[in-house]
Amino acid sequence: MARPKTITDERLLGATAVVIGRRGPGFTIADVAAEAGVSVGTVAQRFGSKSGLLQALTRQTTADVERRMLAAAATGADPAAGLRAALLTWFEDVTDPVEAGNHLAQLGCDLVDPDLRALLARLHEVTERTVLALVREADLPGGPPPERAARVLTGLLFGVAVDWSVRPRGALADRLAEDVDAVLAAWRKGS
Repeated sequence: MARPKTITDERLLGATAVVIGRRGPGFTIADVAAEAGVSVGTVAQRFGSKSGLLQALTRQTTADVERRMLAAAATGADPAAGLRAALLTWFEDVTDPVEAGNHLAQLGCDLVDPDLRALLARLHEVTERTVLALVREADLPGGPPPERAARVLTGLLFGVAVDWSVRPRGALADRLAEDVDAVLAAWRKGS
């Protein structure tokens, strides 16, 4: 009879995200195991390799995107406020520029791996599709066509995070809020 799984994938993937924030792409499966409080064999058996671990982490992030953004949008007083709230969920927990830079460094490595690059493309597609649904609901008068608005807002999310990672000034959440507000206000003025 097989032993029951007591360590969840979510716990191991959470440990992976923490370790990447601390060490960047130089992290090891042993680092993840130590953070999770399990043996290296547990992590290796579950994910096979560092690449397998990164693929699982990207899949989990992609699965969480739509749920997290739609939940935040539902808290808005109106659809436009909901769109803003959804956009701001992306980096609400990112407060340390060193950790953000380490994640950015890992992203650079991920882009070299064809499997990880494809999974990152899927993450961007899901994000843009979710933003598009929220843009259509918000019905931004004066803004560009919904498809373009979604592309611009999705690009803004990722671009602000990259820029802040290399040139941190203030809090990332504040910077993202300022830039999202500037874009949405400019579109409202256009109506």
